[in-house]
Amino acid sequence: MNQPTRRVSLLQVALCSGVVAATAAVSVFGSDRSVRAALQDSPKSVLDEAWQIVNREYVDGTFNKNDWRAVRQSLLSRDYSSRQQAYTALRDALKKLDDPYTRFMDQKQFEALSSQTSGELSGVGIRLEQNEKTKVLTVVEPLENSPAIRAGIKSGDRILAINGKSTKGMTVEDASNLIRGEVGTKVTLQVGRDGATAFNLPLTRARIELQTVRADVRQEGKNKIGYIRLAEFSSHAAEQMERAIKKLSDQKVDAFVLDLRGNPGGLLQASIDISRMWLDKGAIVKTVNRQGGSDTAYATGRQLTKLPLVVLVDGRSASSSEILTGALKDNKRAMVIGSQTFGKALVQSVHSLSDGSGLAVTIAHYYTPNGTDISHKGISPDVKVDLSDAQQKFLATNPKLIGTIQDPQYAQALNTLQRTALLKPNAQQASQSAPANRE
Repeated sequence: MNQPTRRVSLLQVALCSGVVAATAAVSVFGSDRSVRAALQDSPKSVLDEAWQIVNREYVDGTFNKNDWRAVRQSLLSRDYSSRQQAYTALRDALKKLDDPYTRFMDQKQFEALSSQTSGELSGVGIRLEQNEKTKVLTVVEPLENSPAIRAGIKSGDRILAINGKSTKGMTVEDASNLIRGEVGTKVTLQVGRDGATAFNLPLTRARIELQTVRADVRQEGKNKIGYIRLAEFSSHAAEQMERAIKKLSDQKVDAFVLDLRGNPGGLLQASIDISRMWLDKGAIVKTVNRQGGSDTAYATGRQLTKLPLVVLVDGRSASSSEILTGALKDNKRAMVIGSQTFGKALVQSVHSLSDGSGLAVTIAHYYTPNGTDISHKGISPDVKVDLSDAQQKFLATNPKLIGTIQDPQYAQALNTLQRTALLKPNAQQASQSAPANRE
């Protein structure tokens, strides 16, 4: 459904991996009623919408040295027997920009991105896995404030059927698709539980806020470490981060470790809001559009804690993760430990198209507070700790050990904090070392 285009600050609508800004294109041929009439209810109408958005917003005004008007003429001069054929033509046209982040999404892909960036889904609120030995779908955990937890579903429960359909041989993805649905509709799960007869449990689907922030206190010798792992920058990430920092501060931690490893990014505004929680003053990020216009976001004096901070990153820490890391590093607020980050310095806006599909368009380039362009280079850690293949495999198969002394990058964070006299000395911990490579 088309909605009127709004002119707002770049920092309000942009994302670094996914912001959803529902807009409609303003046609550069708006006065040509015959063109609009010919396109209406045709696959070409979506092609024209997408072309107009790129024409208006794309960061490179030369369109990678392509004649963008000729591209439009080519797209609209063909006859398409189906929307899929038109979608293929659009994807081929976008390839001319040589920009993997400017991309077309069909309806399912767009819905998936929308759910991801919103940090919400409509379902009953359970995390599932397939048991390695039994291959039975098993509940990892019920999510907070969800229909599942209110109904008494427990970790370890087995989901044997969904609306009467056996889950035998069903993948986690297939089961999740059956469980999700419109808010207010019902789904019945057959639940198996140790020591009890299998029972049917009717549940009403609700809007579920996904947890992108996980936090707890790690007692490391004489020190209490507030460990926070941020999975992605969704629309709920900032409020969840604020709650985590305040809760850990109330528990009198001595320092924080912020784990951004594997975080692919998300909403630009979320990265700015979270940066402000750690910074008292200073610039956070500068974005520049194709006209050379720039926006710079600054700290607002609302820092939540001044305790020592270490940030953990790796090669999959990208986009908004790099904005937050760059802000904390350039302002000398945190030590950065781990591997070189991904190196994505581009900002996208995401638009809904009239048929429910979507378009992500690169609209700006961003720079760290020191003016560094990290594109294709990433951010260099203050202390470089690369994990071997064996160490990565060890942690992947033992996820509960991530963020413990057996995690080499976390262990280095503790050592760095102690070496810089930011933690109380701990002889026992100093004698411990990261595990050797394991096969």
